[in-house]
Amino acid sequence: MDRLPPPNNVTEFILLGLTQNPHLQKVLFIVFLFIFLFTVLANLLIVITISLSPTLLAPMYFFLTYLSFIDASYTFVTTPKMIIDLLCQRRTISWGSCLTQLFVEHFLGGSEILFFIVMAYDRYVAICKPLHYMTIMQQGLCRLLVMVAWIGGLLHATVQILFIVHLPFCGPNVIDHFMCDLFPLLKLACSDTYRLGMVVAANSGAMCLLIFSMLLISYTVILSSLKCHGTEGRHKALSTCGSHFTVVVLFFVPCIFTYMRPVVTYPVDKLVTVFFAILTPMFNPIIYTVRNTEVKNVMRSLLKRRSTAYDNLAANSSCGSKYYMDFKVETGISVIFRMTHARIKFDAKMDGKEIVSIGDGGEAKLPRPQPQEMAQSLQFLAGRGPEQFLWQLQLYMLTVVAFTFSLEIMQNQSFVTEFVLLGLSENPNVQKIVCVVFLFSYIATVGGNLLIVVTIGSSPALLGSPMYFFLAFLSFLDACFSTVITPKMIVDSLYERKTISFEGCMTQLFAEHFFAGVEVIVLTAMAYDRYVAICKPLHYSSTMNWRLCGILMGVAWTGGFLHSMIQILFTFQLPFCGPNVIDHFMCDLYPLLELACTDTYVLGLLVVANSGFICIVIFSLLLVSYGVILFSLRTHSAEGQRKALSTCGAHIAVVVLFFVPCIFVYARPPSALPFDKMVAIFYTILTPLLNPLIYTFRNKEVKNAMRKVWDRIMGVCNER
Repeated sequence: MDRLPPPNNVTEFILLGLTQNPHLQKVLFIVFLFIFLFTVLANLLIVITISLSPTLLAPMYFFLTYLSFIDASYTFVTTPKMIIDLLCQRRTISWGSCLTQLFVEHFLGGSEILFFIVMAYDRYVAICKPLHYMTIMQQGLCRLLVMVAWIGGLLHATVQILFIVHLPFCGPNVIDHFMCDLFPLLKLACSDTYRLGMVVAANSGAMCLLIFSMLLISYTVILSSLKCHGTEGRHKALSTCGSHFTVVVLFFVPCIFTYMRPVVTYPVDKLVTVFFAILTPMFNPIIYTVRNTEVKNVMRSLLKRRSTAYDNLAANSSCGSKYYMDFKVETGISVIFRMTHARIKFDAKMDGKEIVSIGDGGEAKLPRPQPQEMAQSLQFLAGRGPEQFLWQLQLYMLTVVAFTFSLEIMQNQSFVTEFVLLGLSENPNVQKIVCVVFLFSYIATVGGNLLIVVTIGSSPALLGSPMYFFLAFLSFLDACFSTVITPKMIVDSLYERKTISFEGCMTQLFAEHFFAGVEVIVLTAMAYDRYVAICKPLHYSSTMNWRLCGILMGVAWTGGFLHSMIQILFTFQLPFCGPNVIDHFMCDLYPLLELACTDTYVLGLLVVANSGFICIVIFSLLLVSYGVILFSLRTHSAEGQRKALSTCGAHIAVVVLFFVPCIFVYARPPSALPFDKMVAIFYTILTPLLNPLIYTFRNKEVKNAMRKVWDRIMGVCNER
């Protein structure tokens, strides 16, 4: 009779804390009490300062408010309990409180990580695309990014807690830490937690490492773009990015050290945790105030209780504290605004010709038609309050000359009939290497995937299994997906000028998203197949019947078609009037959106929802499903565990190789980055190439079937 799992006899845990020395505990009590009070007050001061200031209304400060609020909340989760425990000889925490603390700390920590990404993107747009900053970082997008950060943190914490809450704890119950954390709890569980530890390492450690790497790359791109800025612009950008980068390093490096490893605890873990749980929330307000002149000036004005210019204007207004502002946009001719109790005069000229004139009349005349984004930017400033409007309007008008210069090019609009692809490189020697390397890669990809299709199709034993039925379709999709992109890239590497017609570009875009959409759903079906096979083996034959397999494949093809059709219907109607140069080796959504002669902000959000967000949701579901599968293996025999791990390991490897680059490219606001080409190589070329290698090297049945097919072919040849 199989032994039943041990009962959960533990109702509380004993925390050993940072030290058991009574004298040192008193010192630490005073130190961490002051740190806690300073952390909470400083972060709340930043929240209050930004909320009350009419000048700190930029998206950067909007996100900083949330970051400071999270830091204040995060330190409330861990520090007060630790301070109180320093006064007690016996430090205990109930089972329910332990799980609550674990959930909240990972919820806030996960949200903070996503806020770091959002702030990095905000700095990228502000520094690399200053002319488009006010149209891109609108209030709607900022709120959407905040919502994504909170939801992402909730999903991250929920995944962690769902596995921990079912663990049996039967003793001992002593945790060598000052708070409840994942690895100390896994160490106390009365069951095998190796696979669960790998899930934790993936959900916490690997994600921290991936996001930290992405942040480093983004700041590198930002710093490299500063070479075209002035000395003052470089100084300000370096000051802002320097503070962000310092916070990122202080938070991520300890997290990666703690979670990016198998289930094992070290005595030094407590000290490392102090950095990201206590010291980082304390350093954040110091870093952001010491290195930010605007925040310091606003804090001084609040502390000295001086009236701002906005208060003076409001006092003189007959409307009391309200300030009246009206905007009227006349299509492409003039922007008219009226401001109560304010006078503005600003002039801009180019080649002696007046471009913009703003006087007491309040009429800004633009002799040439301006893009819609200019009007949107002025409307965006209109709702920011008078002082912020007056301050930013002068900066904004400096960009009008640049906008007007671009309008000279757009006056003679002509429809684009072809696009110029820059490819992976414009170096002739590199292009020759690219041609040879990717030619062999394409041959290996198509040959390997078609070999799997032929092997499974000619083997009744394999074709009768749903897993290999789906694998045959996956290999067919990989061969088709590679054929859509790679041959064009190989041929282009032989030519100096690489072009693709408008119709060819739209066809390639439709086909690549069609096959990719189908592949995403097939990978989901394969995960469900493995779940039923491992978690419900007795019901596998009745559940995974041919009718269900056919329905799943029908859903996959239909879903891929709908996904691609939605993308192409909107992209096909976009106006392209020049330029027509795409910095990529294929036609893709974001590069095309950048070339469109219209506002593509809403369409960009649709792409994020239809591609990026769906990839994130499905990737999260797949990780959870494989986590459940690995967790259920504890009741299987050693041979069953080995076989299941071999199969699931191959599936997980394919899923990660495909989804992670896709999420990086599409799960972000609309923008094309220079290294998108390198990332796209992973899911367009390398993943279809590696899939047959992964499934054949890790699967004895497929290898044996291939040998039989080869022997059969050789036998037919010998007979002839």
